[in-house]
Amino acid sequence: MSSPVTLVFDFGNVLGFFSHRKAAEQLAAHSPLSADEILALYLDSDLEVEIESGRMSLPDFRREVRQRCRITCGDDQLDLAIADMFSPNEAVCTLIPILKRRYRLVLLSNTNELHARHFRRQFADTLEHFDALVLSHEVGIRKPSAGIYHHCQTVAQADPRECVFVDDLPQNIEAARACGWRGVVYRPELDLRRELNQLGIECD
Repeated sequence: MSSPVTLVFDFGNVLGFFSHRKAAEQLAAHSPLSADEILALYLDSDLEVEIESGRMSLPDFRREVRQRCRITCGDDQLDLAIADMFSPNEAVCTLIPILKRRYRLVLLSNTNELHARHFRRQFADTLEHFDALVLSHEVGIRKPSAGIYHHCQTVAQADPRECVFVDDLPQNIEAARACGWRGVVYRPELDLRRELNQLGIECD
């Protein structure tokens, strides 16, 4: 009999590690500015919120990055420089097909169109095991807003007490717990199998 548990995973720094430094260095190849200067200009919280919540269109986002960072290349090169910043977290990726045998799997990520398009291709072998992908720019809500957790429950057809969330940011786990979920704050040094086992999740 299948378990009613739904396992919800964040993407960034859980399934895949990301490096804003790598993106900044790639953008710097098309700008007179240094990678450090680009990091300061590009990693603007307001810009991130706007694009990840779907309130800013991709053309407007490109235009803003070009103006801020004085980018000279075409759209394809710009998109790749921004998006190609992920590397697999093998410790978690290898666990996904094992968990899929018993549990529903949902991805819940604050992301944008460029990043999502890239990691959906790069991580296709892992993401094929997921029953649904809940992406902030498509939903129009970002973690830790309660609405995105409620939306995720609806997509998963799950009761809150059935949801177990793995995310690297404590505030996102706290928000999930406030919605009735259980959660694990992920760190690279964490033994995720043991943490999940302690929550009654079978990982073998």
